Formats: sequence, structure tokens, C-alpha cells
Amino acid sequence: MIYRYISLQVFIGFLIAIAVLLPLFSFFDLLEELDDVGRGTYRISDAFLYTAMLLPRRFIQIAPFVALLGTVSALGKLAIHSELIAMRVAGLSPWRISIAPLSVGILLLLGVAILEQFVAPQLQQKAITYRAIALEQSAELGGNLGIWTRNEKNILRIGQIIHNKKAADIEILQLDQEDFLVSHIQAQTAEIVDNETWELSNVIVRTFENNQILAIRHNTLNWTSFVSPEDIATLTKPPESLSPLELFRHVEFLRSTGQDADSYALALWRKIGSALMTIAMLLLSIPFVFGSIRSGLSNKLVFASLIGIAVYLLDQIIANTGLILQLNPALIALAPGFTMIILAHLWLNRTY
Repeated sequence: MIYRYISLQVFIGFLIAIAVLLPLFSFFDLLEELDDVGRGTYRISDAFLYTAMLLPRRFIQIAPFVALLGTVSALGKLAIHSELIAMRVAGLSPWRISIAPLSVGILLLLGVAILEQFVAPQLQQKAITYRAIALEQSAELGGNLGIWTRNEKNILRIGQIIHNKKAADIEILQLDQEDFLVSHIQAQTAEIVDNETWELSNVIVRTFENNQILAIRHNTLNWTSFVSPEDIATLTKPPESLSPLELFRHVEFLRSTGQDADSYALALWRKIGSALMTIAMLLLSIPFVFGSIRSGLSNKLVFASLIGIAVYLLDQIIANTGLILQLNPALIALAPGFTMIILAHLWLNRTY
């Protein structure tokens, strides 16, 4: 009964934290979108719809904060009413009391995992597409460099993605067995017919033989592609907008074609790291609340918020620095969560 009671209080604390944090972060998103109202066909209603479609993604991002603030508010309330003292007198240690918040935290992580795989990526990708259409934008990455990908004997550059079946500003470099350039294909547009066939338009094919360059123009030319439409769509999406399964498949694709997959691998491992950080915040809140409550619950919540912000900023700094230094993505993503779990464990053992 005691564990059920604590779990209920923590669950209510989670709901209160979500009710405060999710509208707050969404309001910031909406303010940012309002700056683009009036461009193209983008209207206020579009800004509200775009913000609403990002709600699952924002919920996933604030999950560690929900765990920290929800647990602090719930256990802090119990401490103010001397219920935690009564539980300690009854023989319950802080570690045993922490079982209840952890069980609720596991339910939170389960919900996050479902959203991460089946809901948030789909809605976020639709939101990005919807916004781009309303703003009359096409997908373009890397400034004037475009999107680059390759397999063993072909290097492909795509300047723009018009939609999921049409691309523009295409360059294809074909290599021989010794990796020497044998031909260069430049096309104005490409219609993606199926998984293997692209129909290129306004094409110039340059071949390199015997120290000579031979250029031939074609109105249309079929090209056998090594990139599926799904891979093209993935290349135009921010790594964080992909589901774990999409990220795993894309990392395998990039590595199998000899390309740099660190940014996508880091995004994949950070999804796991976020779950570790949520557990860490839960554990951190236990000794945080079991300390003196004389300073008041509001002060505890403010201090917990500052800790959460500091940890979030540090996590971002570590991730970006690690990516620049080309450190192991798994180490970069998991180290902050494991470190916080160890610190919480040491704090709880030292206090009790």
C-alpha cells in the first residue's frame, strides 16, 4: 500500500510537471514560428498546427525534466507533511522508497519509447514537410554543396529535393576498378521512377578516355540508382527526427557505402542516453528531497530546475564537442547519463 501511495503521488507530480513544461516549451516554438507568418502561404493557423505536431517530440525532450521536477514535487510534498519521516520510522530506507518513483519512471520511459518509434518521428517529419510547402521551400542541405552519398563505384550529389519523387541539380561521378574517374553526369532534374531507375532530364555526360574529354547531351537519360527513395528522404531529414529503427538502418547504409555516419550514430545513441538521463534524474531527486526541507518546496523546485538546465546544457556541449573531435558516438551519448547515475548513487549513500 505504501509503494502504491508513493507511486500515485509521483505520477501526479509527473502530470503536473508535464502540464507546466510542455505548454511552456511549445509556446517558445510558437513564438519562433510566428516570425515566419506571412511568408509564402504560411499563416497563423499553420504555425499553431506545426507547433501541435511537434508536441510528441517536445514531450520526449522534456522527459528527464519531468522525471526530476515531478519526483521532487511529489516527494517534497510528502516530506512537508512528515509522511517521509513516518515511512523512515516504519523501517523504509531511501533506497526502498525510491523503488516507487523508479517504477513510475519506467512507465514514463515506456511511453517515451512508443512515442519515439511510432508517433513523434512521423509527426515531426510531416510538420517539416508541411511547413516547407507553406513557406514555398524545397529541401536543400549543406548550402550550395547539396547532399552527397556514394557506393563502391558511384558518387552522387543532389542539389535539391523538390519532393519525394523529384530532385534537381544532379551530379554523378562514376569510377573504374582503380577508383579513377571515368565519367561525369550532370542533370538539371531527376524523376525517381522506382527504387532503381531515375529518369534524368537535360543531361550532359562527360567521359574521360585517352586524356580526352568527350561531352554528349541528352534530353532524357535513364540511370540505375543505388539509392532508394526512402534513403533520399532520410538524407533530407534532421537526424533527431528519425525513429531509432530508421536511424539504425541509415547508419548501416552510410557505413556500408564508406560514408561518415557519426552524426546519425550520435543521434541514435542519444535516444538511449536520454533514457539513462531520465533514470539519473529520478535517482538524483531522492537524496535531493530527503535533505532538509526547511528551505521550502519552492526553493527545492527552483534548485532542481537549475540543476536540470545545467545538465541539459552540459549534455549539449559534450555532444557537439565530441562530434567535432570525432569521438565514439556511444561514449558521447551515454557518458552524461551514466555519470549522473553514479553521482546520484554516491550522494544517496553518503547522505544515508
